[in-house]
Amino acid sequence: MRTLVNFIIFYIIIEHTLASKWSYAANMIHGRNAHTAVVLNNGRVLVIGGTNMAVTFNNAELYDPSTGTWSMTGNMTNPRIFHTTSVLNDGKILVTGGENSPKTAEVYDPLTDQWTPTDNMKYRRWMHTATVLNDGKVLVCGGIIDEGEYLITAELYDPLTNNWAVTGSMNFPRNFFTASLLHDGKVLVTGGYNFQDGYIDSTELYDPSTGKWTITGKLINTRTYHSAVVLHDGKVLVLAGVSGDQGLFVNTELYDPSTGNWTLTGNMNVPGMFRTASVVLDGKILVTGGEEFESQCIPSVEIYNPSTGLWTITDDLNNERMFHTASVLNDGRVLVSGGIDQYTLNTTEIYNLSF
Repeated sequence: MRTLVNFIIFYIIIEHTLASKWSYAANMIHGRNAHTAVVLNNGRVLVIGGTNMAVTFNNAELYDPSTGTWSMTGNMTNPRIFHTTSVLNDGKILVTGGENSPKTAEVYDPLTDQWTPTDNMKYRRWMHTATVLNDGKVLVCGGIIDEGEYLITAELYDPLTNNWAVTGSMNFPRNFFTASLLHDGKVLVTGGYNFQDGYIDSTELYDPSTGKWTITGKLINTRTYHSAVVLHDGKVLVLAGVSGDQGLFVNTELYDPSTGNWTLTGNMNVPGMFRTASVVLDGKILVTGGEEFESQCIPSVEIYNPSTGLWTITDDLNNERMFHTASVLNDGRVLVSGGIDQYTLNTTEIYNLSF
């Protein structure tokens, strides 16, 4: 009898070890990449726009974690890729710009499943950023317009008036950069690219109380196509990306708002760009997918531990992918949706941290 019990325990341990932390979820109704995704206040995930390389979408769909199913919701007024999506303080969703609709913006109401256009932005833009400030306004800055002009401008959306207003311009034009809301309410923008300066190592801070930008410490490495997340301690982790003279990065950097300086932290195991970075419930950072050179997608997934500064490889994605999204669900699991490998993907998968 003891031998049988030992065998069962051994089998359970081996089965658990071999099983992946990733499991397929239901397929999206439309395969899409270069889309956006946000978690609504009701826990559902709204996926917006994107392309299947033949059509740019104006549609959106909802994932319900309680049923594991996708359903279509109201269509946007305009199709969009390389747009931004922000959760407003009232739970509505603001979508701005994009390559196909660069000056427009619209708001989604989860209670009605309907989209309503806002006033047009002051500037056309895509590959820009949008950051919800502590006062509820949304800071939109940078990006590119369809003639290939890199933007230095910034503007503010006020949900109370549904209007846009110009605010102070950045010191450097940039696209494919990152913007992070710091604990003190300022916004840190990092890196990016423009035609005149090339790959950028500059970073700057926006102060909502003055509407002005100030230069802060330079990145140790110029980089674009990178990711940035605000850690629980208020520092900002910048990871991955590429620079023309240095190639793809494995090194990562930390910004300390108290000093305005950058320091190196642990190296990742796999270099790449267009990687997603998510702050999970225990404060660690989950990084998924991305691209190596020549459009080779990455299946690898890594976890950063802020308490040790070290990266750990975890189970690979079931589908290698880039231009995908990663959404932290209310129960702590992470939903990865769509993207592209050789073809646009409609597959989704869920990472279970507790497994």
